[in-house]
Amino acid sequence: MFRPFFFSIAGCVPLALTACATAQLHTEAQLNEVAIACGLSYGDVVQEQEEKRLLFLYRLSPEPRQRHCVYRWARRNHLTLVVINAVNDPESSQPEEPKS
Repeated sequence: MFRPFFFSIAGCVPLALTACATAQLHTEAQLNEVAIACGLSYGDVVQEQEEKRLLFLYRLSPEPRQRHCVYRWARRNHLTLVVINAVNDPESSQPEEPKS
């Protein structure tokens, strides 16, 4: 009588533990490996110390397959993917002068 109950509880415990896994801070080498595997450049995939649960993808208009590839890796590692369409415009880095 107790045997089926014990086995059902024993089967649920590992599942419950994986659901509440904490995010870890990955090394720059690991993130660059993901970026290269997904067809991106070094430094396109970033994780911040302050918010370990977020994985940032900095890329100007990443292709859907690239986004999906990084998304799958993020999900496997209990992270939330944040896509930032990065724009580097050196001319706009200077503050504009007010027109009189």
